[in-house]
Amino acid sequence: MQYEPPTPTFEAAPAPQHGPPPGPYQPPVGGAYQPAQSLPLQALPTGPVLVTVGDISVEQFRIVTPAGVLPTQGTNWSAMDMSRTEEKIPAWAIILAIVFALACLLGLLFLLCKERKTTGFVQVTVQNGNRTHNTHVGVSSPRDVADTLARVNFARTICV
Repeated sequence: MQYEPPTPTFEAAPAPQHGPPPGPYQPPVGGAYQPAQSLPLQALPTGPVLVTVGDISVEQFRIVTPAGVLPTQGTNWSAMDMSRTEEKIPAWAIILAIVFALACLLGLLFLLCKERKTTGFVQVTVQNGNRTHNTHVGVSSPRDVADTLARVNFARTICV
């Protein structure tokens, strides 16, 4: 007696439906694959720019970004320091240490010279409701980091 596998049965796939599904379904306002339209902001009064952080300009009543205009009231700011500072012995100090170490041991003092280099950026995020804008502000020294963070703190005081 030999085992015979059952023969598979194939059923036709359901026919694709074209058009709206049955029932009270309403398609989204923007249509399929289109972003929903945001409500227009009421006209905010313009004024002088009080502070800029990267590509973000802050006025008394509004914040201007490449993504659009936001009101200052109720806006949240965040800043994240993504920089790093490296410290190394410069090449000239190594060369002088080798040259003067042969003459006297005082040449080893050149190895105490250090060179600091800061690279990276500060990521600044401004958010109001469901609208968000991020920018990266490049920094080349700890002073640049402190300046960017101070600008964000000043913008926070305006947006209370």
